[in-house]
Amino acid sequence: MDEPRFLRPNAIIEPLVDRFYAWMHNVAPVQSAMNLAFLQVPLLESYLQSPQVHINASVNPELRGGFFVNIPEERSGEVRALLASIKRDRAEQLRFAEAIAEADELIGREATGFDLTPLYPKLPPELSGLVELAYDVSNQASIRFHEPVVYESSVYSEDRQSVQLSLESGVERPFILSTPRLPSPGVLDLPIPFRHPGLVDLFRARIEPTTQARLREALELGDSEAEQLNGLLTDAPDLASDRHIDAGGRIRYFGHACLVMQTPEAAIITDPWVSADSTASGRYTYRDLPDYIDLVLLTHGHQDHIVLETLLQLRGRVGAVVVPRSSRGNICDPSLALYLERVGLPVIEVDDFSEVEFPGGKVTAAPFLGEHADLDIRAKSTYFLELGGRKIFVGADSSGIDPGLYRHMRRHVGKIDVAFLGMECAGAPLTWLYQALLVRPVSKKMSDSRTLSGSNAAQASTIVSELGAGEAYIYAMGEEQWLVGHVMATSYNEDSVQLKQVEEFMSWCAAQGVKADHLYGQNEWRW
Repeated sequence: MDEPRFLRPNAIIEPLVDRFYAWMHNVAPVQSAMNLAFLQVPLLESYLQSPQVHINASVNPELRGGFFVNIPEERSGEVRALLASIKRDRAEQLRFAEAIAEADELIGREATGFDLTPLYPKLPPELSGLVELAYDVSNQASIRFHEPVVYESSVYSEDRQSVQLSLESGVERPFILSTPRLPSPGVLDLPIPFRHPGLVDLFRARIEPTTQARLREALELGDSEAEQLNGLLTDAPDLASDRHIDAGGRIRYFGHACLVMQTPEAAIITDPWVSADSTASGRYTYRDLPDYIDLVLLTHGHQDHIVLETLLQLRGRVGAVVVPRSSRGNICDPSLALYLERVGLPVIEVDDFSEVEFPGGKVTAAPFLGEHADLDIRAKSTYFLELGGRKIFVGADSSGIDPGLYRHMRRHVGKIDVAFLGMECAGAPLTWLYQALLVRPVSKKMSDSRTLSGSNAAQASTIVSELGAGEAYIYAMGEEQWLVGHVMATSYNEDSVQLKQVEEFMSWCAAQGVKADHLYGQNEWRW
């Protein structure tokens, strides 16, 4: 119990809310209530009506990414018990979601451009003190939530949160947006909130020695839980000897949109999503991360860019998490700062052209166009970094739909050396990610016209050209199945439009003398 122990390099955590994998829309209280009432409860009810239909659909490649519960029929009794507990214990959240729909109906019926004051007494009592009604300049009325107040209300309950700890098996996990996590052999279930300080102690044990006794106390474990914890520990750390650098600068690509940028003085990580399979080749894992990270840069709130299971493992070894400012109270635009502060992370909130300094360099936030199905979402940002004498653009899934914007960016920050972009140019329709938040139905035709899409070849070319970048790299777009299968559920073939557009962009870069590549697995740049 008192011998020095370290956390195994392939240990993972799955944060859960009512046993569903946690991401922003089921942690932030307004969006969480709506997802619970209008997505998750109906999903569980549908499964219980026809378990085998869900199971068959879950393994059908043509239905990959669909909302089907992938749990064996013999465990349907556990699903039934989960649904019953949600309806019993989360009645307040379910009623809150219904109240939002009722309020929206009221506004649609009675907010006709005249004084809104008479509508406040007509609002459902569940919304009392939590909302403001307002018109835009076109006299379209909407509800704005006092989001910090909602977090302080009983609508936000940490009792809904828990975590599962286990070892990476190398087997693709079930799709996170549809399949709840039931108790399983070899998985340590802990009913603790995400901000629990014991989790910091646990994951710091990757780089610093601890003891089983200390972790047992920190995580408040019983005897059987302590025995399970022992399987996550080892006698020696597994850390890459080259995880730091002594001179110059370095960028490492960890997969998807995750970059680690380093000088001897500082380390920056973007949209961290790190593989825990330390036995695999061709990828960087947790063992390759620097011991301390000055800044975490988050570009937007989608589940493949703010990955809570990675962020919780970095808590305690980061200086600050930089997030774009939201529109404050808009249903589809929850505050990233409030969300991450509530799970225990230190946050810096930025606006367009805000600057954040770090040792030997600085970050400048910049606008982010597209990729959000034309919803009024403002919590999204691209970033320019000045690091080790180079200027780097982190564009994530932003789109080049308006070339003039990038001209303004260049005038502000100067010519760019390297640009990193996503080209998921044929993204999912509006309703795939936002259905539960749409209190007024939209047609399939309308939904299909508004997609979660980044740049196509022409738009990516525009960005690179306007910024004057000499190098351009497209990150893997859901191709790395060890990371994205359970989160994005994407599947490409040689005829996929996204890959065809990447090929077209590569040809354009070659013709323009721009060094370019389509990233996959691990890559490294040194200077």
